[in-house]
Amino acid sequence: MREIDQKISEIGIVPVIRLDHPQRDAVPLAGALCGGGVPVAEVTFRADGAAQAIRMMKESCHEMLVGAGTVTKEEQIDEAIDAGAEFIVTPGFDGELVAYAQERNIPIYPGCTTPSDYHAALKFGLELIKFFPAEQSGGLKKIQAMSAPFPGFKVMPTGGISLKNLAEYIKSPVIAACGGSYMVTADLIENQRWDEITQLCRQSRSIIEEARGVRRQ
Repeated sequence: MREIDQKISEIGIVPVIRLDHPQRDAVPLAGALCGGGVPVAEVTFRADGAAQAIRMMKESCHEMLVGAGTVTKEEQIDEAIDAGAEFIVTPGFDGELVAYAQERNIPIYPGCTTPSDYHAALKFGLELIKFFPAEQSGGLKKIQAMSAPFPGFKVMPTGGISLKNLAEYIKSPVIAACGGSYMVTADLIENQRWDEITQLCRQSRSIIEEARGVRRQ
């Protein structure tokens, strides 16, 4: 695995974030995530100002891995890179976007849920892929079944992940990390409940460490 893939795997959870008010929320949110032991963020392009949010989060918490999510256009890859993004996530598999990201030398994690998606990702030499929407597409059972013909992939399921099923997913050796928005819901962000976000991140890390048998020093 690449260094960034490995860092994401070590953290184990990737908050999927929509920021409607990046000028107000990006910096305190970055602090809340880092304070909770989750120094990574996937900032989605579903909201205006995603590039600004990426830049602000990265500048305020240098140790953070900040990437761009819901990327559907080449121009968004350019915007994300210019803002300091370190990885790209797409909702589905688009060979042109994968090729362009590789040309720009930035890791890309496309959404894959079918054998055809996996086969296409294999041809591009990818090692870590997103499985989206996870629960709605068959969940962990399907991911494990897909790993039989495609054992070289590590998977990042996103969609329907919560504190209730995080341990179940993360215990599987095929899972590198999970993506989730339960710790960065619109309500938590809009009401600036940064302490709650930090606490949810800490709970997530505790679940991940216990599931993986990691002992704290």
